[in-house]
Amino acid sequence: MRDAQGTLWDGSAQLMLTGGRDSTDASTLPGRLRWQLRPGWAQWTLQVRADCCTAQAWHIAMAPHWGGAQWTLADQQSAWPAQWLSGLGTPWNTIRLQGQLLLRSEAVALQYSLGRWQVDGRLTLDALDMASRLSTLRPMGSYRLQVQGGSVPQVDLQTLQGSLQLRGRGQWTGGKLRFEGEAQATPERQEALANLLNIIGQRMGARSLIKLG
Repeated sequence: MRDAQGTLWDGSAQLMLTGGRDSTDASTLPGRLRWQLRPGWAQWTLQVRADCCTAQAWHIAMAPHWGGAQWTLADQQSAWPAQWLSGLGTPWNTIRLQGQLLLRSEAVALQYSLGRWQVDGRLTLDALDMASRLSTLRPMGSYRLQVQGGSVPQVDLQTLQGSLQLRGRGQWTGGKLRFEGEAQATPERQEALANLLNIIGQRMGARSLIKLG
């Protein structure tokens, strides 16, 4: 965040993504991020709203308990520009995505108790009408990434529609994400998507293999 104004309890700032301390990449959202923090005996409440991207404020409740605390996010939907991701550095600054990211939360809760974390609920990210500077094909497709909470949170990637086909599955174990997937172009679009496939994973014939963790 930068250009913070107000106080810890009621303020605003510009929200910026960066690749880290030594990164020269940065991307700032239009408008400002605004917050209100209210303490209480049983729980603290936080309301957060981004001028550009949230029609309604996010409502987050934090309830401390013996040995930890629980954070609960009210169900909500927001829309974010995919261009913002370029601030994260490699490979996002090379791919330079364009399109819209729709984020939905359902019964999301994060609990820390006696040294252990537990995530419940579901987060769904729809990446709609994606394009990249590495391809002349516009759009390349639309995609859905879902995170399902539980004792071992699961991650699922699927293609909603488009010439660039993405799929994959993963899970968080030991605080680390392990994910395996693949990308592949439809036969008539292989040439238009070749550069992108070379960047996002390890080429294996017509496929590009994606592996994290």
